[in-house]
Amino acid sequence: MSLQDQVLDSMRGIIDPDLGKDIVSLGFIKKLEISKVGEVSFVVELTTPACPVKEHFRTSCEAAVQALPWVKSVSVEMSAQKRANSALQGQSAGLANVRNIIAVASCKGGVGKSTVATNLACALGGTGASVGIFDADIYGPSLSVMIDTPFQGLVQRADRMIEPVEHHGLKLMSFAYANPGNEKAAILRGPMVTQIINQLLTGTDWGELDYLVLDLPPGTGDIQLTLCQLVPLTAAVIVTTPQNISFIDVAKGIRMFDTLKVPTVAVVENMSYYICDECDKKHYIFGRGAMRKLVEQFGFTNTVSLPMHPAVAACGDHGLPLVWAEPDTETAQSFRDLAGTVAREISRRTYGGISAPAVTFEDGVIVIQREDAERVELAPRKVRLACACAVCINEMTGEKVLRDEDVPEDVQPQSIEPMGNYAVAVQWSDEHSSIYPYDRLDESK
Repeated sequence: MSLQDQVLDSMRGIIDPDLGKDIVSLGFIKKLEISKVGEVSFVVELTTPACPVKEHFRTSCEAAVQALPWVKSVSVEMSAQKRANSALQGQSAGLANVRNIIAVASCKGGVGKSTVATNLACALGGTGASVGIFDADIYGPSLSVMIDTPFQGLVQRADRMIEPVEHHGLKLMSFAYANPGNEKAAILRGPMVTQIINQLLTGTDWGELDYLVLDLPPGTGDIQLTLCQLVPLTAAVIVTTPQNISFIDVAKGIRMFDTLKVPTVAVVENMSYYICDECDKKHYIFGRGAMRKLVEQFGFTNTVSLPMHPAVAACGDHGLPLVWAEPDTETAQSFRDLAGTVAREISRRTYGGISAPAVTFEDGVIVIQREDAERVELAPRKVRLACACAVCINEMTGEKVLRDEDVPEDVQPQSIEPMGNYAVAVQWSDEHSSIYPYDRLDESK
């Protein structure tokens, strides 16, 4: 075995936790060089610069190669693939070199969506990724307040492209920059709003970006639909609060993105709890349980709870996001954890590390077929009785409300549609609609 093969073979036990394969098979090892005196150097090219385990990869590679008896020294350089978004090629000059577009949305106002979007962008930028943020709220833009910049006015070049505002390594764009001081109210009808968003989003020269974060206005109306149709979104992050009304609204947002074939990769419960200075105890002022219901009804595993913390609002009001102003706090770490979760989920989807099972109705049974797994057959009525929606299960007590005798013996699905990579939506012959996480379907056997 050649020296080069020995080096590569030594690292085959280092597995990418998201893609489920070793880094050698994935082609992550580049520019491998070996000197005559046993000096080894190479580049580990990951799927994203925001990879939260890149330092683990570095130390694991160094240890694995250094264990070879003839190796004198190891030099590992970490980098990331420059993979363009093919869906944007030729569509917009401004977005042509943007690799991933993340929509941060809420279906209810006042949940702290802009705070989450801004700190998410800052946290992604802190990993070494190139990041931009677009404030899509024309009626109430907040980016110019959340990130205070020495802004002097928008610059439109001779080619009619707009230069983004740059601050602390982030590229920024907002309607507020076209309306300095917000001196004039944005009294605009739908078509005018759409035109402004189109011009500011696609007409800005974003350059090369790993991530562009879109801070959407609240709701599921024309502006949200326009943005989702205007550019191919990579993923969505939905922000909510613990109240039940917010849970109802977040379900609408999940369904909207799913209809538009945009995967929801994380749900953030903002203002989840408050830690008292006197007792260090978590106080759930707005109640609790909404996140549990999301996991049970939709199968979400990427859920993040953010505490109520006076510094979050204070930092935003002073134009310096918490991730920058107080990076050592627990809340800032929560935003970095969110950034890592989002980056990992996007990589899994982009590079094929995640796939949903096929769920069909054949010959009177519901069939689940996973890759490299046995076919599973389920009785339709047992699946119908396992529905955990608010009509079938008491949301407050968790007790079953649906009576077995109310479900026909011959009930069967009229349609089965996937919801992202986490669940399926079933329309039943008894006119009931259900959502089943894939794991819950297995429990129906």
